[in-house]
Amino acid sequence: MVAGVLIDGAGRVLIAQRPAGKHLAGGWEFPGGKLEPGESRSAGLARELREELGIVIGQPRPLLRLCHTYPYGEVLLDVWVVRRYRGEPHGLDGQQLRWCRRDELAKTELLPADRPILAALRLPERLRRMCTRYYRIGDMGPVRSRRSRGLPNPLGLLGVFCRNAAEAAGAAAAGADFLVMREALPDSELAASCDAAAVPLFASGITLARAWALGASGINAIAG
Repeated sequence: MVAGVLIDGAGRVLIAQRPAGKHLAGGWEFPGGKLEPGESRSAGLARELREELGIVIGQPRPLLRLCHTYPYGEVLLDVWVVRRYRGEPHGLDGQQLRWCRRDELAKTELLPADRPILAALRLPERLRRMCTRYYRIGDMGPVRSRRSRGLPNPLGLLGVFCRNAAEAAGAAAAGADFLVMREALPDSELAASCDAAAVPLFASGITLARAWALGASGINAIAG
């Protein structure tokens, strides 16, 4: 499934309430739906948001892919951030819509599968700092420590610096919350790394638009 985090000019985020008669009716989620056979992720996102909300989207930003298990089965969500769109969103499937400020989102009754998206939304498109109240970037040490203890990280998301696709794959498998490339990669290697990693990946040495086109969530703009 694909889901879009629609953000308006005021920085508000759109959520939709699941209508009566559907699984988890009444719960709130980020709009989206199922891919059709043979449909690419970005094309499916554009179609779903057109059919559900009546909007035409511009270039979306890949964010993350996550998995959640409900009593009725497993849900795989491919999540994108959408800042550029044409039209005014309307609930064309009868769903209620709500615009929320970032600080309001955590207080809404978001579905369990959608809640991990909130932390990832704290990551900027351009990484300029190694540590904030929401994330920090370093080596694999803190990630391994957190995983061995089975504890959440009280300091926010943990990012790992990577030099190549192999390191990125290893860091993602070990439990890194996001990946930061130290150096530029060939387009094919970067695209393959983004496709393999379910967590946000920040590219180096390219423009933001190019990073999005290749599947990265943003760029590494940390000085030095």
